[in-house]
Amino acid sequence: MKTEGIADELMNKEELEKLYEETFKTVKEGTVIKGTIMKIGQEGVMVDIGYKSEGIVPIAGFSGKELAELKVGNVIEVYLEDKENDEGNIVLSKDKADKIKIWEAIEEACIKGSPMQGIIVAKIKGGLTVDISGVKAFLPGSQIDLRPIRDMDHLIGKSYTMKVLKVNQKRGNIVLSRRAVLEEDREKRRGATLSKLSEGEKVQGVVKNITEYGVFIDLGGIDGLLHITDMSWGRISHPSELFMIGDKVEVVVLKYDRENERVSLGYKQKTPDPWGMAEERYPVGKKVRGKIVSITEYGAFIELEEGVEGLVHISEMSWTQKIKHPSKLVAMGDVIDAIVLTVDRESRKISLGMKQVEPNPWELITGKYKVGERMEGKIRSLTEFGAFVGLEEGIDGLIHISDISWTRHLKHPSEVLKKGQKVEAVILSIDRDKERISLGIKQLTPDPWEKEIPEKFRVGDLVGGKVVKVTEFGVFLELEEGIEGLVYSSEMERGSDAKGAPGKMEDIAKVGEEISARIVKVDTSERKIGLTMKTHKREKKVQDEDS
Repeated sequence: MKTEGIADELMNKEELEKLYEETFKTVKEGTVIKGTIMKIGQEGVMVDIGYKSEGIVPIAGFSGKELAELKVGNVIEVYLEDKENDEGNIVLSKDKADKIKIWEAIEEACIKGSPMQGIIVAKIKGGLTVDISGVKAFLPGSQIDLRPIRDMDHLIGKSYTMKVLKVNQKRGNIVLSRRAVLEEDREKRRGATLSKLSEGEKVQGVVKNITEYGVFIDLGGIDGLLHITDMSWGRISHPSELFMIGDKVEVVVLKYDRENERVSLGYKQKTPDPWGMAEERYPVGKKVRGKIVSITEYGAFIELEEGVEGLVHISEMSWTQKIKHPSKLVAMGDVIDAIVLTVDRESRKISLGMKQVEPNPWELITGKYKVGERMEGKIRSLTEFGAFVGLEEGIDGLIHISDISWTRHLKHPSEVLKKGQKVEAVILSIDRDKERISLGIKQLTPDPWEKEIPEKFRVGDLVGGKVVKVTEFGVFLELEEGIEGLVYSSEMERGSDAKGAPGKMEDIAKVGEEISARIVKVDTSERKIGLTMKTHKREKKVQDEDS
């Protein structure tokens, strides 16, 4: 009996050994296997994987949510790193098991084309880094959206559904595409949108992109263009003044090209065109008020209401001021009063006048000023052709350069007049239609060329004078203050140089030098006195020889 008991014991021992050997064969290192939780401790979780001993999974391998749900008896998947380490213990890993499961899920998603959820965590060269349950993947810039995205910073931290394009576990490479998901979604929505799209219909959309010339609106799988000219009846300089990306808007379908799937949209068309009643609302002669919204070289545009503007031409801004640029009188944003001059509804143009708000001062000129009357005023400006004299606020008279002196040949009024100088003048003419008053200074005294000069300076008289100007054609002599005579070069003995060329005028006479000449011509019509030095020099030579 004792012998039989020993035999049974040996048999049970052999069976157990065989059973352990079978277990050792099924449990392989480097694989994911299932195990039962035997105990939960502070440092780790004891898991029975059906091996000769239990393994410990570090507590750090579990997430907070997983720890809260852990119970003895639960079955979990772990990764067998080593059947027996240096201390004879099984080495298990929950982290590695999770990553292997994730990689398997990613590879399956790539094969089947099913989408996966990922969180964008960083921007890198060429695209973005995406976290898929702890595994890093690459989202190329071209696969982020349906349209190129310049600023990718706002995407970081957001979760998106993406498709797996490529997987290489050995290299740790995963390439994703969000664009593929968006394209599928767009195709689904496109069919529904196209079936109900028609011109003149109002549709809802979301602002997708903003450019200088317009806004692209997603109508549901198909984009429509809202051009800047169809945004408002009024003036806008950039679409961003009215819209932002992501705005939900209602628009009108203006044109739908089914063949090319192009949709033109309108926003202002939701309200009536304000120009339809422009002639009734702004009749000629009506006084209106508006804000300056644009200034050009030729005038200023006034907004009378949204979508209706009028132009005040620079010539219609002031009765009296000579405005070089409208900005000298008005500024952007100014609110002004004006009178409607013309209305053209077809051309969508309204002409306005600022100066017409006040009476035209030139209509009162003829009652205040008379031709021949003497006036006093200060010189406001000098030009090559004359001097402008201020008679009153906004009213100037012009003294032409030819009406400054009876006798002096002036090249510029500044030779005798200065800006700010107070002068007396005679009113020569008044042209109310052209808004001109002509003045004269020389008319304050009698014309010396009528009697005084012909009697004082006679042909044949020998006169003396100071050289005031030397030119190639002659020399000007000042005979008296304001009276000049000209010695033409042909009336001077110039001699010749060593090469036989005529001598220079500067060698014969110099400015400031006193010389004598004889009068050969007194022309009262052209107001000129002609002189010669030839006869005078011969006479002087004879006198010198006689003496």
